[in-house]
Amino acid sequence: MAAALQETLETPVLVEHQAGMLELVLNRPRALNTLNPEMIRLLQQGLNTARTEGDCRLVLLRGAGERGFCAGGDLKALVQMVREKAWDRASRFFQEEYALDLDLHRFPKPLVALAAGITMGGGLGLAAGADLVVVTEDSRLAMPETGIGFFPDVGATGWLFAKCPPGYPEYLALTGKEVRGAEAVRLGLATHLVPAAKLPALLEALREEAPQLPPAKEEAVPRLEEILTSRGEQKISARPELDAWVARHFAGKTSVQEILDSLAACEDNCRLDGEIRERLQARSPTALALTLKLLRRNENRPLEDVLAAEARAARFLIAHADYLEGIRARLLDRNQQPRWQPASLQELRLALDF
Repeated sequence: MAAALQETLETPVLVEHQAGMLELVLNRPRALNTLNPEMIRLLQQGLNTARTEGDCRLVLLRGAGERGFCAGGDLKALVQMVREKAWDRASRFFQEEYALDLDLHRFPKPLVALAAGITMGGGLGLAAGADLVVVTEDSRLAMPETGIGFFPDVGATGWLFAKCPPGYPEYLALTGKEVRGAEAVRLGLATHLVPAAKLPALLEALREEAPQLPPAKEEAVPRLEEILTSRGEQKISARPELDAWVARHFAGKTSVQEILDSLAACEDNCRLDGEIRERLQARSPTALALTLKLLRRNENRPLEDVLAAEARAARFLIAHADYLEGIRARLLDRNQQPRWQPASLQELRLALDF
């Protein structure tokens, strides 16, 4: 009870000034640091402060508590807006979140994100804009939105292609599969794997080095890479067979049915084929089709255009029946039996231009 009271009394984003560095700490640990409108505005204010302070050479993003960096957007707040049909407020939430994400990607000073623990949805969107992303052996990264009738947004339908090997943008976005620890580095979602036990020492090293960093970002980032590399795990195993499997079934596909048919052929890893096919069939057909449509549209497009298309898609999907139904089944009632409308890809007619 005391911890809960303390959290409500504190600001949901701590702005900690260090010599040469600004730390932005997501401070809702009991809610897995999920993002609400106030947090988004405070993060933006923090970035604005760092941008104008001449002695700030580094911005560090991290989450309070031991469970995670950020589990995504605050669904309770969004659900309330949807139930009230407060579409303008909901649209403003996405607009402000996406503007923050774009600013992170374009920020003129070095950004380091400590994506320890759970880092999903909007949390992964924050990390994706950083120059360097640290994960630990306990990190769990995912874009699970199709399971609740939504889609992987925050620019993911564009930047996944810049970060991941062929097929993984489609695979991760459609299935919502979780990526852990070293696998996040292997797939390009993170840059360094640092053991959790070494994070306190890493923080101290960053604080110590920040005042000596070169003022030019292109010179400072390599120095930061050296610091992270010296404390991180260097050996991350390749998985060529899995990469070939993902590319074969997902890369460049233009329809979800095409992916399902490819998996049904069961030419190589039948167990994995069946598992992923079942996973896809349990998700919202509308969300799956729209996600793949966005992926095909947004590959190699400027991030500004990607986010504009995602904002239009978000407005459409939060008004769709599958959104509240998915949240009910997955997060509220937790019976894991959503009643999608329509219930199958065969019944779906989605001809929207985002």
